[in-house]
Amino acid sequence: MATFKVNTGTRDQEVCSLRWSWELKAEALDANVFVIPGEFVKNREDRLVVLNNEARDVVKQMRGRHSMYVFAYQRPRTRSPDVYAKPQKAAREIETMNNTAWQNARKRAAQKYREKLGRDAPWGFAHVRIHDLKHTFGRRLRAASVPEETRAVLLGHKTRSMPTHYSVAELAELLAAVNRIDRSLATPAITLLRAAA
Repeated sequence: MATFKVNTGTRDQEVCSLRWSWELKAEALDANVFVIPGEFVKNREDRLVVLNNEARDVVKQMRGRHSMYVFAYQRPRTRSPDVYAKPQKAAREIETMNNTAWQNARKRAAQKYREKLGRDAPWGFAHVRIHDLKHTFGRRLRAASVPEETRAVLLGHKTRSMPTHYSVAELAELLAAVNRIDRSLATPAITLLRAAA
């Protein structure tokens, strides 16, 4: 989910609620997009989510795991041969990314940083927030010289000029913009600077 979020700029509610029924195929571009209904978007307008190669890979990995939600939670199966063991619960929607799994992963990442580099992780790294992933997406777009208007559309910001329907040329521009920050391509480095709270 974090990889998807840092490559799409989606908000927590948008990524947690993401449904397969919102996925559309842009045939002319051989690309997939998601259109998130306004009721799930902060500004209450439908939100176009354009996928770069990294986000497409995440979606591909999730395909077939749940019939409704792109990202769903399911406890790992127990290996107990006990016939009286509790049955496996069905996968369900993830309500928020800022959960115990995120908190534990953040602690493990800070510990690995310390083990690998021999010093404590910077405060911003050790305390990275879910919403920081959206900001990182925007900053990566800016560092890749994506124009402000295009960044606004990709970040789901409310703008007067935001169309509700996109031509193939407009979608091609948005797709090219998100692919400028694809990790497999050469992109500018970002340094996170944030003072301790």
